[in-house]
Amino acid sequence: MGETYSIIEASKILSVSTETLRRWDRDGKLKANRNPDNNYRYYYPEQLEPFDVSNLYITYGKKNTSTSTRVYTSIELFAGAGGMALGMERAGINHCLLNDFDRYATQTLKKNRPEWKVIHGDVSKIDFKPYRDKIDLITGGFPCQSFSYAGRKMGMEDTRGTLFYEFARALKESQPKVFLAENVKGLFSHDKGRTLQTMIDVFESMGYDVLEPRVLKAVHYNVPQKRERLFIIGIKKEYASDVTFKWPKGNSNIYTLKDALKKSNLFETDVEVSHGQEYPEKKRRVLDLVPPGGYWRDLPLDLQKEYMMKSFYLGGGKTGIARRISWDEPSLTLTCSPAQKQTERCHPDETRPFQVREYARIQTFPDEWEFEGSMTQQYKQIGNAVPVNLAYALGVSLVDVLNDIEEVDNVKI
Repeated sequence: MGETYSIIEASKILSVSTETLRRWDRDGKLKANRNPDNNYRYYYPEQLEPFDVSNLYITYGKKNTSTSTRVYTSIELFAGAGGMALGMERAGINHCLLNDFDRYATQTLKKNRPEWKVIHGDVSKIDFKPYRDKIDLITGGFPCQSFSYAGRKMGMEDTRGTLFYEFARALKESQPKVFLAENVKGLFSHDKGRTLQTMIDVFESMGYDVLEPRVLKAVHYNVPQKRERLFIIGIKKEYASDVTFKWPKGNSNIYTLKDALKKSNLFETDVEVSHGQEYPEKKRRVLDLVPPGGYWRDLPLDLQKEYMMKSFYLGGGKTGIARRISWDEPSLTLTCSPAQKQTERCHPDETRPFQVREYARIQTFPDEWEFEGSMTQQYKQIGNAVPVNLAYALGVSLVDVLNDIEEVDNVKI
């Protein structure tokens, strides 16, 4: 019969509930096959492909752990509050330099890791040439920006004036063996795919073999959140034919909000009470009526129309609006402002946004990691971060490929 997925496996791959899959079956959106012996639902991989599944062909079960042959070194640009850096550190990577333009984010980095070399300010002012051939890895999440195409004859120069250009300049000047770039999932379709292709062309012209970019769902990497990020991996061409980068294995155990905020395998204690935003009274009265796991369609019809206004008559589910997360599901993707309209992430029991420490746990920051700046700045830092556990899984894969590169270098000696 070939490879198939049970309804539970399919729900984890698609990050939807089994009840949603049953409804899709009834509605004809995704028809399940039936086992003639027990009438259980099952799915073929090709049935799930149209749903933009990044984790469809992941092999579950292997633990993401590795031991480095030596201490590998890195530079991280656009480091934010340290989600990526902390995950990489856990995987055994030593940071030689971190940079960000947000002064509160760099204060956070310095407070938690005073031994790190953290530079606050404009990345264009940093000279990376002293690090040439002295680091193994560069990581960074530059913003998605449009470029001039001009026949693409100038390569990297076509991107001048953008933060991507600065990332590429850091690569060119320091020449690490491997790089990792992360971005929003929308980069795939940005400017009809030309933006991403230009980035790949620039990396290739600089002597890197670029793997096919991949969107990873954080929920498959011990993160209690349905967050998706696009990752681009590049390996110096002199090593690319001798080593293979293996994307981290997904975990079949999906963590929920309860795992994030209560004592669990993720955290040793219940989350501590901290400061947090509040809803305006009008919004609070509306969200009082939404049950855990529910959203605006669970409101009375007249209130749906009043709250959604013109959006009520538009297409699409808009399931993130007036949304109260239940204890038994992962959180939706956290935003930089938890009380803003259309991205509500309401606490399951109390009618309020998640507090700062709750936000941090959903992003899998350790409880001892402190955030600098005002409450608004803290939410921004946490909301923008790469989840620590996802970064750790990627870090382990990077250590593996760096170990292989180290072997290649030893053979050449």
